Amino acid sequence: MEHTEIGVVRTAITRADPAAVAALSQFGVATVHEAMGRVGLMRPYLRPAYPKARLCGTAVTVLLQPGDNWMLHVAAEQVREGDVLVAACTTESEDGFFGELLATSLRARGCRGLVIDGGVRDVADLEEMDFPVFSRAINAKGTVKATLGSVNVPVVCANALVRPGDVVLADADGVVVVPRERAAEVAEASAAREAAEEGKRARFRTGELGLDIYGMRGPLAALGLRYED
Repeated sequence: MEHTEIGVVRTAITRADPAAVAALSQFGVATVHEAMGRVGLMRPYLRPAYPKARLCGTAVTVLLQPGDNWMLHVAAEQVREGDVLVAACTTESEDGFFGELLATSLRARGCRGLVIDGGVRDVADLEEMDFPVFSRAINAKGTVKATLGSVNVPVVCANALVRPGDVVLADADGVVVVPRERAAEVAEASAAREAAEEGKRARFRTGELGLDIYGMRGPLAALGLRYED
């Protein structure tokens, strides 16, 4: 990972192919995570600010300072239609960095939602707007605008590396990051995985057991599993 600068806004970024992003948006986070080789997940403490929140888009990244949301306003100018704002912090902070006013601003720019390793507030308004937010905390405590961070630099958000233009998906199961150059490949793998799961689902509906579908009996016996009456 390249060194992260403070006080820089990168205005030209390479985004994932829109067709690949649209294809990925059809799948759930768990499917994409598995199809990608079980990598890319953010920590599970990031949760939707309201039920049924879901998002998929290309990342505009923000590096915040604790208790300061100045760079979110700076980042809003860099958002294009289909982007998702992904905000990390230089150190842990659960202050309410984001609320309904910033959501209104971002929606006007075509933003698909926010993922933030920090706190948000105005969640009833966010739900009414249906502006998807995934956050570390819900916190009414406000922030200041006094310290520089950066926009469109690589960030580590909830233990996951996110580069500008990567694809970010979030739903009730969590948040996953797909590297922009792998977006089409992972979309294809996700489709193949869903097709395979549908076949297994049909077999489960008939009463067939996972023990037989997944060929588990032999390995279990080899390890010494025995059945007793």
